[in-house]
Amino acid sequence: MRHFGHIAPEVRQRLFHREPCAFTADSPPHLLAPALGATLYSPATRPRLADDVMKQAGRGVVSMVICLEDSIDDAEVADAEENLIRQFADLAARDAEPPLLFVRVRAAEQIPDLLRRLGATARLLSGFVLPKFTEERGVPFLEALVAAEAELPHDAAGRPRRLFAMPVLESPELLHLESRADTLAGIARTVDKYRDRVLALRLGVTDFCSAYGLRRPPDMTAYDVQIVASVIADVVNVLGRADGTGFTVTGPVWEYFRVQERMFKPQLRRSPFLESRADALRQALIEHDMDGLLREIELDRANGLLGKTCIHPSHVLPVHALSVVSHEEYSDAEDILRPERGGGGVLRSSYTNKMNEVKPHRAWAERTLRRAEVFGVAKEDVGFVELLTAGLPG
Repeated sequence: MRHFGHIAPEVRQRLFHREPCAFTADSPPHLLAPALGATLYSPATRPRLADDVMKQAGRGVVSMVICLEDSIDDAEVADAEENLIRQFADLAARDAEPPLLFVRVRAAEQIPDLLRRLGATARLLSGFVLPKFTEERGVPFLEALVAAEAELPHDAAGRPRRLFAMPVLESPELLHLESRADTLAGIARTVDKYRDRVLALRLGVTDFCSAYGLRRPPDMTAYDVQIVASVIADVVNVLGRADGTGFTVTGPVWEYFRVQERMFKPQLRRSPFLESRADALRQALIEHDMDGLLREIELDRANGLLGKTCIHPSHVLPVHALSVVSHEEYSDAEDILRPERGGGGVLRSSYTNKMNEVKPHRAWAERTLRRAEVFGVAKEDVGFVELLTAGLPG
């Protein structure tokens, strides 16, 4: 699979200076973590879940979470588990590669139980999403994952199976000021101990808002809600450092989804008086509650987050289009990381519009090139509008 792999090769060639790389579920974690992109959540109760998974794969989704936790009623758990087992059997019988698939569980004991019941179809599973993660609650989850993984059969090449964990940071202990520092320290100890198992850390901003009876409206981002923004900053401060100790931290969910992808192109055709396609698309997005999403995606990256939790397919393409590295960013990153710049110094950017200071900007440049590997680099005259509209259904 690859990002923008659902569009024709000749279209990708027109869009990209450097195309996104191909990857599989067996790729190394340093590649898979940034490649998660827009991770689409789906309740495990969906009766045509296997069809939904493959449909979304054909529209550019590369990672999905099948949820057995908050998205379903407590009384539905047993039926949801049975449905998940049936749908994985359906997926395994198809001659097509699904996205990276994760299951969000409620309790540690679900992990070995589900793996046992999945049997051979567990080969389609990339790992588990661990809710309400703290040191106290997280250790049993991770111990169960390690123990269950050891019982799985090896793959066709004789290699042991690998399952990843994605803890969700959403507990009240992390939100409340008096317990935040201790909770963060405990989380840091836990994920560091299981570093080879932790693919990414996910932020549960909806739960943070719930603790104070808050809900951000569609014209505001998570960063406008100060109590939430302070937690995001502290999580990145402790767990997202660029010194080799940090993890990929993904952006919070966007709750609004009135927009449908098919609305974009008609809006573009009906906007002859706007100055450009970019203006037309922006107007369409604003009218359908998407302007807040675009601003939040940009703020996610500015605050050290990569990828995003999504609960509607219409959010996926905007996340991916805004994750593509611009030609200007790529030029700056390459200039900063040239071997002859190893001693530091300051240079004018190749676009002659900014200062690139080699030592302070090195970590940014390295992160940018990792993003470029999985999302690609746009050609000099290609922007968000072209990337988004190229990926829309016809």
